[in-house]
Amino acid sequence: MNQSEFAVSNPVNEPVISFAPGSDERVSLKAKLAELSSSEIEIPLIIGGKEIRTGNLVDCVLPHSHQHVIGRYHKAGEEEVQMAVKSALKAWKEWSFTPFETRAKIFAKMDELLTGPYRDLINAAAMLNMSKNAYQAEIDAACELIDFYRFNPYYAQELYANQPMYSPEPTRNSTEHRPLEGFVFAVTPFNFLSIAGNLPTSPALLGNVALWKPASSAVYPAYYLMKLFQEAGLPDGVINFIPGPGSKVGPILLPHPDLAGIHFTGSTAVFHRMWKTVGENIANYRSYPRIVGETGGKDFCVAHESAEIDALVTAMVRGAFEYQGQKCSALSRAYIPSSIWDEVKEKYIADVETIKMGDVADFSNFMNAVIDKSAFDSIVEYIDYAKSSPDAQFLTGGSYDDSVGFYIEPTTILTTDPYFKTMEEEIFGPVLTIYVY
Repeated sequence: MNQSEFAVSNPVNEPVISFAPGSDERVSLKAKLAELSSSEIEIPLIIGGKEIRTGNLVDCVLPHSHQHVIGRYHKAGEEEVQMAVKSALKAWKEWSFTPFETRAKIFAKMDELLTGPYRDLINAAAMLNMSKNAYQAEIDAACELIDFYRFNPYYAQELYANQPMYSPEPTRNSTEHRPLEGFVFAVTPFNFLSIAGNLPTSPALLGNVALWKPASSAVYPAYYLMKLFQEAGLPDGVINFIPGPGSKVGPILLPHPDLAGIHFTGSTAVFHRMWKTVGENIANYRSYPRIVGETGGKDFCVAHESAEIDALVTAMVRGAFEYQGQKCSALSRAYIPSSIWDEVKEKYIADVETIKMGDVADFSNFMNAVIDKSAFDSIVEYIDYAKSSPDAQFLTGGSYDDSVGFYIEPTTILTTDPYFKTMEEEIFGPVLTIYVY
């Protein structure tokens, strides 16, 4: 148990930058956006600290302008995945015995870099490749991730310090927290760069090694995070960066005897398949893999007739349409009492009609594009279903266009059926269904 008298400072949440018109912060971020959008980078795999190029390239595009390529990443194949496993297990031999103080100091450096020289870079990369407005990028890619790198070491310190309160003489009881024997498979989503930066690093903080497969539609900003980890002093092989399709990478790693853990955020269906694969291979592992996953949701709002109307409307609009509804926490269904519905409806429609949608470079746009063609088609399918149903009518939106970017209007469906399809199935897009009771 690598503990010492070293103490992590009490963490404080990172303040959010507003990027007000004319501010130095807005000027600086706009300059970084222009710089990144005017160039194209090549993104290698990073295995054992070395850049690996497979020649199997995939474009990184702007969802709001999908013909605009800002990077091309090399996809990992079986050879590279196996190489990453060997690299991780080699790094484990030293990293698992590295004192917590050393690990925590690397995280402090990550915090310092992201707060300072990397802030504009990470925010701009998220805005471009994930189609986030400046505020959504700032609260996610900068502030939340900075908070992870501050609070995680603090809570890890508390975890290590938590010892049995009583030991009967002449015995002495103690608790050791040891790294898992093997590698952690970190699978991260497209919608939050903070989660992408947390899932591989939080196991590493506790002395584990990780293989990181970022979402294929958000490799570009993830690559810059990997460069930040390296600059912060994370030893080679502790985190190995292996972008590639889950359908190819997963079948290699999930049944691997040295799989020690899974750290996942993504769809419920994918996590279900991963867990099933682990169960089917349980006799083949060196130890029982620890499985941590966060999946989808169908978040709701139930309003009472005493609700404050303006606050309710604001919560509905922002909850449903921030980041185009591409959050597991997004408001996807609402139950509104008939006694207040007329006033809610009037104010809600008026508020939605003020939403601007377009390129992230225009900071007045509240909404941007959905992440890719697959997401666009899936969301459109739900909208078209509602259009053909006698149980639904549209209060706002319902239109979409993918000729330039993957744009879908903020769409509101009013249904007479509380069990309507869009009331029950996760859409993961800018679609809110309302039932009046």
